[in-house]
Amino acid sequence: MKIDAPKITPDLPSRNFYDIFNSEELELETCEVVDATFEYEKTDRIRLYDVVFKNGSFMNTDFSQIDMTDVIFENCDLSNAKLNKSSIHRVIFRNCKLVGVDFTDSRFGNVKIIDSVLNFALFGDSKFEKVLYLNSSLKGTDFYNCKFKKIQFQECQLDGANYSETSLKGIDISTSTFDELTIDIKDLRGCKVSSFQAIQFATLLGLIIKD
Repeated sequence: MKIDAPKITPDLPSRNFYDIFNSEELELETCEVVDATFEYEKTDRIRLYDVVFKNGSFMNTDFSQIDMTDVIFENCDLSNAKLNKSSIHRVIFRNCKLVGVDFTDSRFGNVKIIDSVLNFALFGDSKFEKVLYLNSSLKGTDFYNCKFKKIQFQECQLDGANYSETSLKGIDISTSTFDELTIDIKDLRGCKVSSFQAIQFATLLGLIIKD
């Protein structure tokens, strides 16, 4: 699956995240933001375009209805932040902490989440197209009533994740691990799993397997 990479301008100038308030429309674009601290704040409908964030902390901040295009987050902490009803396109989260983030009712396209922790994150009622989760922890993550199109979970920890009312048809989770999942039988049809996972699902369904 080919995922379009963020279109980032070379040699980005450095800016402060608070510069966003110098724009009437709360925009930040074509810059690099390093070591930003913007915690326990509230700002709705901001727009980020062609931005790289490094080593930033945005814990518990309300970014509801944020619009992000061509953005990279590296080594950032967005734990318990609110990004519900957001538009997230050509974005990479690399080595980020996203514990408990509220992404509900959002739209994701051409997104990579790599080497990150998303335990107990909320994605309910969201739509995904061309999204890769790689080597990340999604323990207890909620994907209730989501729409998946060209999604990959590679080498992820999915224990306790909730996929209720979300079809996994065509989704490959064979390289990921879990002890239990919340999922309806009808939504499991067409999911690609390993032989060991097939036994796990059979056990979860109450089957008794005999050699």
